[in-house]
Amino acid sequence: MLELLNNQKTRSLIIQTITLILVVFIVFLVFQNITANLAAVGKEFSFAFLDYPAGYDISFQPFINYSPIDTHLMAGIVGFLNTLLIAISGIILATILGFILGVCRLSTNFLVNKISYIFVEFTRNVPVLIHIILVHSIIIHTLPVPKMAISIGDTAFLTNRGFYIPRPTFQEGFGYVVITLLAAMFLSSVYVIWAKRFQEKTGKVYPVFIPIISTACILTVISVWLAGFPIGLETPSLKGFNFRGGLAIRPEFIALWIALSFYTSAFIAEIVRGGILAIHKGQTEAAYALGLNTNRTLRLVTIPQAMRIIIPPLASQYLNLTKNSSLAIAIGYMDITATIGGISLMQTGKEMETMIIVLLVYLACSLFISFLMNLYNRSIKIIER
Repeated sequence: MLELLNNQKTRSLIIQTITLILVVFIVFLVFQNITANLAAVGKEFSFAFLDYPAGYDISFQPFINYSPIDTHLMAGIVGFLNTLLIAISGIILATILGFILGVCRLSTNFLVNKISYIFVEFTRNVPVLIHIILVHSIIIHTLPVPKMAISIGDTAFLTNRGFYIPRPTFQEGFGYVVITLLAAMFLSSVYVIWAKRFQEKTGKVYPVFIPIISTACILTVISVWLAGFPIGLETPSLKGFNFRGGLAIRPEFIALWIALSFYTSAFIAEIVRGGILAIHKGQTEAAYALGLNTNRTLRLVTIPQAMRIIIPPLASQYLNLTKNSSLAIAIGYMDITATIGGISLMQTGKEMETMIIVLLVYLACSLFISFLMNLYNRSIKIIER
């Protein structure tokens, strides 16, 4: 027995097994306590309510057609997709703005430096809920009503009820266009890998962005022409007191997207600035000595090394943005918190079940984001011999 305990792997396995048993036992006791308490007040722990008709409307449903006669499960799926939409779009915009602001904070231009500094300090020190309500109020009270909508080429309209833009319609033959886009993505990936390996071997840098975009655009145009233009546009038109047709982007989504992106970008900017400053100045001096200009030095020398420092705290900001999206309920954006954790909870009285669903959704999203960021972090780490 002592020999087993002295073995590090065996001792570690025993400790982990005991810990797992304790955790499972505690969860079992908590579940038993919850079941007993619910039974005492005449309730049953069950997820059967997910099959009942929801009975409420969801104003923003860009992916799935939903009506009040659909089930709570369908309402939850729509809310989950809305949560994913705001999280993904917010992460993309926050990353772009954050990197731009982070680089601008290090600019030698006085005006650029101070403007980015003021933006970052103001945004970081104001609660995110205030930002959300402020942006939403500006959209609602600044933009005109539908009858006085701001027209952009008579195809897109800006109102306080939403932004109405043309909706693409896909006809027979569009599948060939999709196949062409996938082929263009594959060719672009092959070219990027080749250009990177060629640079590592010879030091010569081939352009990447312009060839990729040009290839994708040219192949797409050719495929659309050969398929007989299988893509159409459904433009919105004013009928009665509101617009019909097209794609309606609700002000709640726009406000939440802008507010979360701006708020998170301020923190990302400081992470980027800190990562760049952590790179020894000898690296940039060596790049200048080789004849690289400032832009190439930043893109090829400084940023790639700084990414190893930036990625871990950047992942935390992505998680914060995803979890902060739950504040959408304050302005009526129907995400998973507002659907299952809000209206469905109040209609069914299933507090425990609905909160478990919401908790598991955010947990799954956070773990998935962490998984992707860890994969990327491992891909850029220094390989030691």
